Amino acid sequence: MCQLLGMNCNTPTDVTFSFTGFAQRGGRTDHHGDGWGIAFFEGRGVRHFVDHQSACASPVAELIRRYPIKSQNVIAHIRKATQGEVALENCHPFVRELWGRYWVFAHNGDLKDFHPRLHAGFHPVGSTDSERAFCWLMQELAKSHADVPSVAELTLTLRELVPRIARHGTFNFLLSNGQALWAHASTNLYYVVRQHPFATATLSDEDVSVNFADQTRVSDRVAVVVTAPLTTNEVWKQLPPGELRVFEDGRPAEN
Repeated sequence: MCQLLGMNCNTPTDVTFSFTGFAQRGGRTDHHGDGWGIAFFEGRGVRHFVDHQSACASPVAELIRRYPIKSQNVIAHIRKATQGEVALENCHPFVRELWGRYWVFAHNGDLKDFHPRLHAGFHPVGSTDSERAFCWLMQELAKSHADVPSVAELTLTLRELVPRIARHGTFNFLLSNGQALWAHASTNLYYVVRQHPFATATLSDEDVSVNFADQTRVSDRVAVVVTAPLTTNEVWKQLPPGELRVFEDGRPAEN
């Protein structure tokens, strides 16, 4: 299975610490070596980087580890190919436009016999089940709402749509439009909220620790969502299978 990493914050924050550990899972501490990608929202724009090389060896990944891009919503993905060849067009996250906003999506899992009819302006470029699922979600969201709805309305619509995909297999995913981060768990998905009083965190995949109290303000708040916990000394909460959770301003919204 692939690896997912998402970050949602109440103020622009860099993902350098979390990504440093996460990238090691792309061929070093884990066997996911079939490409990787990351997308950062900045206002209405998106910085989008993908590479078909393994994350632990990719020069682009090294750039991301050293360049503290600040964003309120970030989605990253490390690929273990199940459907579609190892190629740039099959690397997550995928990006589409809807209602004048960019949407970013990454998936961990394997969907069997999922070949939806796509008849709107959303069609996959690559050959993955993941991109097909994303295109179908965008198509159905566009059919359900004439204009961009609120985050709460989007969450309700997604809760109606997601089970129609999840019945085809494992459907862990992260989705963002720059306003919020949606996370859906079929199997493994964990999150932690970092807020005052901040403490020191130590990565599980790399010998690196950071004292967040030295780098943050009292008002800062950051939610990190990941396939498997990134640190050894933080309390990570697991999303129950079948749950869709939305994160806004660095914390999970009440269901």
